[in-house]
Amino acid sequence: MGRQTIDSMMSSMPTLPALLEHIGYPKQKKQGLSVLRMIWVLLAGAAHAASIAWPFTFGLPQGQPVWWLQLLALAGLAWQLDRCRSFRQGLTLGWLFATAWLCGIFWWLFISLHTYGGLASPLAVLAVLGLAIFLGTYYALASAVFVAIAPAGRTRRALVFAALWLLAELARVQFFTGFPWGQAGYAHLSGWLDDYARWIGVHGITFLAAFLAAGLAGWGQSRRQVLLFPLTALVVVGVALLAGRTTSTPAGSLQVTLLQGNIPQNEKFQPGSGLPTALRWYAEQLQGARTALVVAPETALPLLPQQLPEGYWRALQTRFATGGQAALIGIPRGSYEAGYANSVVGLKPTPAAGAAGPVPVYHFDKHHLVPFGEFVPPGFRWFINLMNIPLGDFSRGALGQPSFEWQGQRLAPNICYEDLFGEELAVAFSDVATAPTILVNVSNIGWFGNTVAIDQHLAISRMRALEFERPMIRATNTGATVIIDHTGRVTHELPRHTRGALVGQVEGRNGLTPYARWVAAYGLWPFWGGAGLLVLLAWLARRRR
Repeated sequence: MGRQTIDSMMSSMPTLPALLEHIGYPKQKKQGLSVLRMIWVLLAGAAHAASIAWPFTFGLPQGQPVWWLQLLALAGLAWQLDRCRSFRQGLTLGWLFATAWLCGIFWWLFISLHTYGGLASPLAVLAVLGLAIFLGTYYALASAVFVAIAPAGRTRRALVFAALWLLAELARVQFFTGFPWGQAGYAHLSGWLDDYARWIGVHGITFLAAFLAAGLAGWGQSRRQVLLFPLTALVVVGVALLAGRTTSTPAGSLQVTLLQGNIPQNEKFQPGSGLPTALRWYAEQLQGARTALVVAPETALPLLPQQLPEGYWRALQTRFATGGQAALIGIPRGSYEAGYANSVVGLKPTPAAGAAGPVPVYHFDKHHLVPFGEFVPPGFRWFINLMNIPLGDFSRGALGQPSFEWQGQRLAPNICYEDLFGEELAVAFSDVATAPTILVNVSNIGWFGNTVAIDQHLAISRMRALEFERPMIRATNTGATVIIDHTGRVTHELPRHTRGALVGQVEGRNGLTPYARWVAAYGLWPFWGGAGLLVLLAWLARRRR
């Protein structure tokens, strides 16, 4: 087939904009935004939320990430931004997309605020919507700046779009304590891009996904683009396959028991129901466990040690003071007078258990606290007073606390959504000799009911396992209580919203991934610097026109 024939065939192919106009999509208006365009972007934002963890029982596997839907959804926004003619249009469309996406991601905050926190339902709705609108500001600004400075070349446009999107995501990671729940990169677990995790982490995957989405948005706008986008995608995927080689080595195995009490959140702190049930059930499980390690979830014992029944805590200390077993137990630590922390206490045989009696040998205090739930942001005491949240003002633990060493393993706890911040977990990987061999997450997602929040949090843990090539064991109150291997694969799982104990074998790992090395040394600054440089170059090129 000759070159002239190929050119003739390509020139006769309908472009993507032509196809959309053929099926009834409205043409670009010179002034303002049509209602249909805004509805399009809202639907794209909702699809973007669904791509992180499919929330429905039909169509696709429930709770699983959908990488191709994420690309299509973000491509829908990028295509609309290509058709904008003003900064204000880009700002509006970016805000609509982000607000729909973020509401679709963390709508379950309504349950914690209203059902368990006692906040009036209209105020709870406004709180969730207000948070989405506030966080959506980052993406609105990114979209508006893209409209203002994006270069004409399709590849350069895609790079600038990806850089701005990454900057918006980084702002959500670090500003105002950070809340990057539902970041775009999590949609690519078990997809084409997940092998990049050990090199560039979820933030780098987010950049690549945004780059491919922007390229997809321009596909078919010219004959050259018909071939350029597929070739670019093939290169990205091909490099991922080459990058997928494991860099860690086995560090021995550990038999573990992970406890899931399934204590209803509205009863958890009630003296006549959930509290005695939790104390009784967890004591039975901790006393009866037969594996090398037993792990109880976040605030499994929802009282300060001095508030426990007489002899309760001493009995647990005595249980693990001798023999070949250890425990990690979620419990608040401290006092009302001196302050208290959301903690994990480690018990294991120790020479310190002498005449004075057994003592705890280890504790980890939560560092990254949840705003409103675990600490009160300045100026928001009035908002907290509208709700009924027990133990709501914790002290903050240090960053980079030591691991719990047991039977040749170094176990690094993190509590609840701390595993959302991989750059903070990376601090423990600064020295290969002391780097964790196993990550341990203890959580209580009972605050959010039986919702997609469980699946979203599981995806977060799986991504951390991929980034650091470390297994992650998770003990939770209601789910997902699982064992995740160093490749991000769930190998053992307990049915959700059931009471039980998950017993399984976990293999620790040694060595450092490239991502662990450079994030431990430099944090997120390489991402900020690289993305910022791309945007700066685009702005300078725009000024020279």
